[in-house]
Amino acid sequence: MPVARARRSVVLGLMVILAAIGLHGAQEPPASSSGAPPLRLHGLVEPVSSYAVTVPRLAAGQAGASNQLVVVRLVASGTLVRKGDLLVEFDRQGQLKTARDREAEYRDFLQQIRKKNAEQRVAKAKRETERLAAQNAVRVAELDIVGLDMLPKIQAEKKQQALEEARARYKAVLKTQTLKDRVEAADLRMVEIQRDRSLNAWRNAQRNAERMLIVSPIDGLVVLKSIWKSGTMAVVQEGEEVRAGIPILDVVDASAMRVRALVNQADVERLTVGQPAIVTLDSYPTRSFDARLQQLSPVATTSSLNVRVRSFLAIFSIDGRDAHLLPDLAAAIDVGQQRTGRAGERVR
Repeated sequence: MPVARARRSVVLGLMVILAAIGLHGAQEPPASSSGAPPLRLHGLVEPVSSYAVTVPRLAAGQAGASNQLVVVRLVASGTLVRKGDLLVEFDRQGQLKTARDREAEYRDFLQQIRKKNAEQRVAKAKRETERLAAQNAVRVAELDIVGLDMLPKIQAEKKQQALEEARARYKAVLKTQTLKDRVEAADLRMVEIQRDRSLNAWRNAQRNAERMLIVSPIDGLVVLKSIWKSGTMAVVQEGEEVRAGIPILDVVDASAMRVRALVNQADVERLTVGQPAIVTLDSYPTRSFDARLQQLSPVATTSSLNVRVRSFLAIFSIDGRDAHLLPDLAAAIDVGQQRTGRAGERVR
């Protein structure tokens, strides 16, 4: 009997322990100050303001233009630059040579125009002399027929014929002068068109040469972008050829950063614009930053893996400025939490 009572006592004790464990495990997880369980999101750090630098596109078909440009000088990634500082320089010798050639052509056409103007002034003066001579001949012939009735018939007919010939010659001189003026004007216009084309080509080559030097329009931090080259993704190096239109670097304003994250459709109801949050960088887990939900997209996007899974875009603005806040860093966002005075520690 004592043995049986002892066994029953042990069984009862085990049941009490298991019940206590079950009650303890059934308790809800600690909630945040708002009463809801904390929500953690993951996103990437990005600048609020930035300037993208792309490889310039040159005028198609222009001499010296190429789809591939060689990088001569390139600022290092992570460099702090000021407005007007050089970011990248491409090889512009071809454009400079084209500009010099077009300038020489332009100046040659200017000389041709000056020469033609001088020649046409001489020819026009000569034609004007011929016109005046023909006009005077008409006037003399008109004076000769004064008192024609008093002259013999044969002599009168000769004078009348001389007047008609003088008038006909004067008309021919006028017509010839008009035609020659038009021909000379057309000839001069052709050279002027060639001059204008050379001037435009010269200016385009100068602009292309200037576009080979890219300076920063803002104060900021240089971040080199990875591009596809030789079968892999890598940043551009000096001396390499790059294709026109490819973005190669960004100048970011490090004074204002934010985090872009995707929120599952099941959690979007727990977010409201203006909600506080804490941002922790995966690369620097001991550092945390105060943030606030700035924007929440009202339209969901469909996942490429499953059309039934939808996500909403959320943008959190980060308070303050820190040298560790760099673009494209992975970050965790704890929504509805507050930060203590020491970096890296959080309280609910």
